[in-house]
Amino acid sequence: MPRDRRILFVHAHPDDESIGTGATMAKYAAEGAHVCLVTCTLGEEGDVVPAGLRHLASARENRLGPHREGELSRACAALGVKDHRLLGGAGRWRDSGMMGTPTNDDPTCFFRADLDEAAAELVGIVREVRPQVVVTYDDNGYYGHPDHIQAHRVAWRAFEKAADPSFGTGEPWRPSRFYVTAMPMSELKRAVGTGPFDRVRSAEDFGFGIPDEQVTTRIDATGYLEAKLAALRAHHTQLSVDGPFFALSDNVGQPALGTEYYTLLAGMPGPLGRDGHETDLFG
Repeated sequence: MPRDRRILFVHAHPDDESIGTGATMAKYAAEGAHVCLVTCTLGEEGDVVPAGLRHLASARENRLGPHREGELSRACAALGVKDHRLLGGAGRWRDSGMMGTPTNDDPTCFFRADLDEAAAELVGIVREVRPQVVVTYDDNGYYGHPDHIQAHRVAWRAFEKAADPSFGTGEPWRPSRFYVTAMPMSELKRAVGTGPFDRVRSAEDFGFGIPDEQVTTRIDATGYLEAKLAALRAHHTQLSVDGPFFALSDNVGQPALGTEYYTLLAGMPGPLGRDGHETDLFG
């Protein structure tokens, strides 16, 4: 196995890393890669699932952000991720809330962040960590959340600018590959009507997912599913976990997958497995 592998994950809120890429992160960390996680906000506007903690919500005591920071630390420990950063420092940009809500207009929210300013913060991390691979969401933010969309914009801008000596500070560095998370519709179809939580009637009802042919990369990290589930349980305010299933505040059940999927947006594709997908983000 090649040495000195370094990979950077850019996520919007605490819990996103565990939901979408937790098994992948745990696999690479266990294999000795340097896994760096950058989280862009503290998720201050998240709904709170446990009734006993709803006093933390933004509409009441507004203390959810620091609480979720602690949850994130515990999730990273479960995944074996030792390098975690908050973009610009804790609370630099606030959770923007769901698309179309008044919190989108808060000048301190991440959705309103100056793109170059936020990208310069990320470029500094890229130049320090020097990852070969950058992972974030697609340009729709996976399911349309404004902070996810902005995370894509910022990560892509940083990917483009990290090698430009006129942008930011530090020694230029060029990552070689850029991936976005993906969920093939075939996986969602298998999830319809399963699990202990509320069930959707069709794959389209989940509100995310892409055609299978748009998925380029399939990471088999089934050996790290338990680590992913432990990380999901660490996000106690946001998630209910029952066996290999979880649900957000809407109580719609989703399977926690040990196989995670990605689409390569930049860089040369690596060797393909028997099913026609890449099997390693490092190529």
